[in-house]
Amino acid sequence: MPTPDVVDRAAGLRRGLWLALATVVWNVVEAIVALAAGTLANSVALISFGIESAIEIISAVVVTWRLGCEYGGRTAVNTDRLERRAARITSGLLLLLALYISIDAGRRLLGWGAEARPSLLGIGLTGLSLGVMPLLGWAKLRTAGGLQSGALRADAFQTIACAWLSGTTLAGLVLNAACGWSWADPLAALVIVPWIVREGIPGWRQKSAQPQRDPGQELDE
Repeated sequence: MPTPDVVDRAAGLRRGLWLALATVVWNVVEAIVALAAGTLANSVALISFGIESAIEIISAVVVTWRLGCEYGGRTAVNTDRLERRAARITSGLLLLLALYISIDAGRRLLGWGAEARPSLLGIGLTGLSLGVMPLLGWAKLRTAGGLQSGALRADAFQTIACAWLSGTTLAGLVLNAACGWSWADPLAALVIVPWIVREGIPGWRQKSAQPQRDPGQELDE
């Protein structure tokens, strides 16, 4: 009969899997709409937002793979290796996200690129994302804490970073449509880059834990 700890962990793994799958579904829709709206409006902000959503899909797929492997009954040693590999991949995506924001925001501050047209679809999408992503991110953080999962934690912070990016993109779209202040969005986006880097580096440097030993091996020694 499974112990309470095993049952609790299985429930946490199921919750983590559902959250990761919800992230994939949401971001597929978000990426398609953002890229389409950005192309129609000639909006670098929306196109970049769509690319970021695609990056988060990759992160969520990696986390789904990692949690699914453990839920499917992999051994403790395999789970540890998968955890480290998934944490490094998702943390690497966080660092790539920081690089992408820095390049894109810097380019826009320098005035490179055609002027964007107002996009009501983009404003609606980023406003909706600003409401959904923080809830999804904090739910993942709580689940990651219970599972002690560095991969899910890194993915949660990437989701929260997406919420911040939603806010800055929304602000830029609104200010550009209402006031013509095209510099507001890239400046706000740059503010979150240090925070993303701070969250990405520890997972990238994560070292392997000692493999768990079979108690029977200790008795044989």
